[in-house]
Amino acid sequence: MAKDIPEFGYDIFTPDAVRNARAVDDEVREFAPAVRLHDGVVMIARHEHVTSGLLDWKSFSSASRPWHDPNSPRPEILLTDDPPRHTQVRKVVQDALSPRALEGAKATFQKSAEEFVERLRTREGEPVDAVGEITQAWIFEVLPEVLGLPREGRHHMHGFSQMVWATMGPPGELFDEAMSHDYSAVIEWLGTACDRDALSPDGIGQSIFAAADNGQVTMDEAKLLLQTILSAGADTTYLTMANAIRAWAMFPDQYAKLRANPKLLRNAFDESLRWDSPSRMAGRIATRDVEIDDYVVPAGTRCGLMFAAANRDPRFWSDPEAYDIERDTKHSLGWGYGVHGCVGRMLAQTEAQAFLGTIVREVESFELAGEYEPWMTTVGHGPIKLPVKLNFA
Repeated sequence: MAKDIPEFGYDIFTPDAVRNARAVDDEVREFAPAVRLHDGVVMIARHEHVTSGLLDWKSFSSASRPWHDPNSPRPEILLTDDPPRHTQVRKVVQDALSPRALEGAKATFQKSAEEFVERLRTREGEPVDAVGEITQAWIFEVLPEVLGLPREGRHHMHGFSQMVWATMGPPGELFDEAMSHDYSAVIEWLGTACDRDALSPDGIGQSIFAAADNGQVTMDEAKLLLQTILSAGADTTYLTMANAIRAWAMFPDQYAKLRANPKLLRNAFDESLRWDSPSRMAGRIATRDVEIDDYVVPAGTRCGLMFAAANRDPRFWSDPEAYDIERDTKHSLGWGYGVHGCVGRMLAQTEAQAFLGTIVREVESFELAGEYEPWMTTVGHGPIKLPVKLNFA
């Protein structure tokens, strides 16, 4: 006989819980295979069950998720569809971000990375914020350029990020804080900057609209897809890059190994994504009764599949708290899994190869130089401030 899913003891989305999200999410994972929050949402956090949930999109649908507001500023497409519609829409983004399509962007990424890192040389030996002055600063500078967005208004990117990630979690103090940005100005910028007529002719954005010309999506859907790439392609990438720098400061032996063998960079980036994933969870709804060990998640239950906790599950990972650039990350959930696996993976890896590759070549070591400050949003996770010192080669 199935057991009742136990209720967790406190709200995992309060400011205090978000500040300590790593420990809180691990506590959820160890509490039970399935955990009910006070509002009825069920959290699933063990690697085995999160993996199977991500693979079984028919049982765990993306069409309705916890705390879903269809009027939110988050683009309602791609992540909110199931096959077959998801498959059709996904192909448009896959084509726009394919290795062949990104070939021309590589030179832009590389040139920008080299110029940026050269400017950082003037800061050698002094504390520099690895997020606001390094990874986020670079991504916010180069990604809109490659997408073909106009320069005016790019300062709204952070406000857009705050709003998008806030909508993935429940209403509350952090949601209200995120929405306290100049909401109307951000939405107005997002609408005009992603108009086809505003885009440069040779950016990735135009290739999305070309798919609309071919009838693969509508013009409105093309605009939503561009907005999706702008959001998803920025935050998770700069957070993972910042976590890589944090790991290189905390595990200097691993950084020395990477500098000695730069071919390990892709795996080092993937390990950063596993070691401290930039998304705590993905929202789903159970379309049937689903067994999770001795428990049953009833049909109609909204669920959270917890990436970050699963990526540290000691049942699956050996020494999960360690950062190991030679670890087999094949079953990491940092890129998602199954039909909703990260469609922008090639874009993120291209950005990382250019930017982190240049850093690895030019910077001999990193030192932590101040307190880690977490990004205070309920579902997005990582540092929003990380003071480090750079020692150049």
